[in-house]
Amino acid sequence: MIRSRHRLAAAVGALAAVATVVGCGSDSGGSGGQAGPPQPGGTLRYGLSQAPTCSDPAQAASNQTIYVARQIVDSLTDQDPETGAITPWLAKSWQVSPDAKVFTFELADGVTFSDGTALTADSVRDTFDATVKLGGAKAALAVSYLTNYVGTTAVDKLTARVEFSQPNAQFLQATSTPQLGILAQSTNAEPAEARCAGDNIGSGPFTYTSWKQDSSATLAKRVGYTWGSAVFGHQGEAYLDKIEFTVVPESGVRTGSLASGQLDAISDALPQDAPQIEATGGRVLSTSNPGTPFGFQLNVTRGPLRDQAVRQALLPALDRKQLVDTVLGPQFKYATGSLASATPAYLDQSARLAYDPAKAEAALDQAGWLPGADGIRTKNGERLSFSVTFSQVFAGNQAILELTQQQLRQIGVDLKLDLVSGPESTAKMNTKDYDSFYGNSTRADGDILRTSFALTGRNLSARGPIPALDEALDKQLATNDPAARAELLATVQKLVLDNGLYLPTIELSQAIGVAGHTQDVKFEASARLQFFDTWLSGH
Repeated sequence: MIRSRHRLAAAVGALAAVATVVGCGSDSGGSGGQAGPPQPGGTLRYGLSQAPTCSDPAQAASNQTIYVARQIVDSLTDQDPETGAITPWLAKSWQVSPDAKVFTFELADGVTFSDGTALTADSVRDTFDATVKLGGAKAALAVSYLTNYVGTTAVDKLTARVEFSQPNAQFLQATSTPQLGILAQSTNAEPAEARCAGDNIGSGPFTYTSWKQDSSATLAKRVGYTWGSAVFGHQGEAYLDKIEFTVVPESGVRTGSLASGQLDAISDALPQDAPQIEATGGRVLSTSNPGTPFGFQLNVTRGPLRDQAVRQALLPALDRKQLVDTVLGPQFKYATGSLASATPAYLDQSARLAYDPAKAEAALDQAGWLPGADGIRTKNGERLSFSVTFSQVFAGNQAILELTQQQLRQIGVDLKLDLVSGPESTAKMNTKDYDSFYGNSTRADGDILRTSFALTGRNLSARGPIPALDEALDKQLATNDPAARAELLATVQKLVLDNGLYLPTIELSQAIGVAGHTQDVKFEASARLQFFDTWLSGH
């Protein structure tokens, strides 16, 4: 049902209590002013906007889940958030074969998991073998990073050789993600569901001390930790003694708890919350997410979306700036391509996505989709109508889609909104039971396009072979040279829009509210939080 302008305004007003702010820049400091040298000790009380879904880093998908799980696991490599460079962590060095099929890692000596067992090349093998066994339904991102995985060989105690049957140039960056973080054998031996209960054993700077599903999680500092990433701001143990995560879904309650001193940091700080946070000496930190922006994955096998001319006509039909200005506010970014602008190898496609409803209408006219009596276009008796399946993983989704619905109605397209729960969303995504699917994926590598669009990936558009696109996706996996790989990824970005597989809307970012005494809350390269350097002044 199409909503009137005043009903949309009411929806936007309601969103003010729940939306997530996106910052255009990056600010990873803790609070204003100079707080002096870091002080160890204290407990950080953090308010999550949604409940973590699983304590296992390999199965972590939502930002709120990754904020927790990232802290207990180390990765083979890290990624510098400023330069995008891959840097040492558990692996002190590595070699990549010219054909990008074999990756050999030399591990740091003396690293132990929190159960006291030593990190060895066997740990790498067991972690990757167990991840593949979890399967794509449970660990979609992790499994996509291990596409064509043959196996891992322990060349010696501290040398692990990872082999693939096909080139896999994206794998080196994938080893910096929490989803491929290295876990102890006691965790790798557990079945998928058991790995979500808070008993995961990693080598990270924190350990789980409690996990209450849908409610809270508590982490404790790992005593004796000395093998931090080269990206970290200091070496040795983390500063904080504990981190207490609680789930506070109401934005006003989160902000009030931060301002009153009941919490030290919160997720999803809103524009209208900033004055209250700043009045008590705090600040809002924000950074843009790399990866794919929020948008419609268009199922090319369903209804009028079978017509490529329809899919392409939708690109200029959206006023993305209006989405930002009306629903989200000036701190948000609208999508300008099939990758978010913070992603390495991003291609600016703003000209392709420029708002031009007359162009959209002319394209639909030419394709034979003509306005009916009610304004909705038809062709051969079929209405130009399709649904979009979405969930509230991002609080602004519904209001954005309601305004999108109005914009499309203006060119004669009937968009129906299908709001589902998180589990329903996953089930529909896995079976491709939707006309279009609304979402995003975060990763600081352009290979996220393969995860979403490749025939061997999620293929959320349910497409058949597109030789030029398939070839470019395969070649970027076989190319170690960053410049040559970026050219191939640029081709992929163009072809995704040329074939009408994706309808981008807005970019996602993270916005964190921190108290005045909370210092050095930092974003990693994929815009997730890293608390290793965080400390509390005056505790």
